[in-house]
Amino acid sequence: MGTLSLDDYEEVRISAPWGHISGRWYGNRTERPILAIHGWLDNLGTFDRLIPLLPGYLGVLCIDLPGHGRSSHLQPGMHYSVDDYVYIIPLVMRAYGWKTVSLLGHSMGAILMFVYAALAPHTVDMVISLDILVSACRQPDGNNLRLSAQNMEKHLREDQRLVEGSDGEPPAYTLETMCRAQVQGSFQSVRYEVAHHILHRQVTRSEVYPEKHYFSRDGRIKFINHAYLDDGLFAAMARRIERNPYLIIKASDSPFLGPSEAFSILSECNPNFEFHQVQGTHHVHLNEPEKCAQYIVPFLIRHRPPTLDSKEGSKAGSQGSQQPRFLPNSKL
Repeated sequence: MGTLSLDDYEEVRISAPWGHISGRWYGNRTERPILAIHGWLDNLGTFDRLIPLLPGYLGVLCIDLPGHGRSSHLQPGMHYSVDDYVYIIPLVMRAYGWKTVSLLGHSMGAILMFVYAALAPHTVDMVISLDILVSACRQPDGNNLRLSAQNMEKHLREDQRLVEGSDGEPPAYTLETMCRAQVQGSFQSVRYEVAHHILHRQVTRSEVYPEKHYFSRDGRIKFINHAYLDDGLFAAMARRIERNPYLIIKASDSPFLGPSEAFSILSECNPNFEFHQVQGTHHVHLNEPEKCAQYIVPFLIRHRPPTLDSKEGSKAGSQGSQQPRFLPNSKL
């Protein structure tokens, strides 16, 4: 059995009411692919080093969330929200005419998948969650309230800047400086030598200083609205994911998957639940993807096994001649 090639992909542009969602469809383009969604402040480049380790008979559609990567930004006056990002999943499904979906997500992307799987479990045939299950429940104390107030003010200032326009480009930097900023911004979760995989989709070359670039993602996503959910609601959601195959991979050096009632319910009540821990940081799937692939690949083979069409589609995809079958409302 072969593996996917990072060079075998088609650029995808999915129409949305506010613009478009950008993506890359890797591998088999004759069958429904795995839908992969990145984490907060990242983009589909986060899966660059994991993709080549996945089974070659599959297709994987990686997308940039609105405001991230090369997807459209929301119009001025709109606010980015974790809750609203959940709707991206059924939007993509409707664009391609999928009745069911297979999900692979990291960090915030994995949270979206948990919420969607709870809302529509009959449409989800599997979930792979990288280093998170649900967001940490934020206590209504003074510090969190002050943080929310500060983010609201910063978002309003950024919004006003967009409305008024700018006299020139944003500040430009060398790619080396930007890679170091990527590492620092991730709290050293992303290694410097792989930071360019995320960086390349969120920067634009400066016209003023051609040897430099500037960040082109929407600055407002830094002030995203996090819902104040509690363990009781997460627990109720987990009970709705009764039999859906669900794989969680936790990074040992990451704090983002702590004890929760939702995790206990999935592990005890869902017969198709799997949990594994690997050594590494929150971005272990990017830094050392083989540690995650050792569990993801058997899970995929078990729950999305190859078919005759899969084998033929994989060959056609590698030749670059097969056109996608699911394209009613999308543009390539």
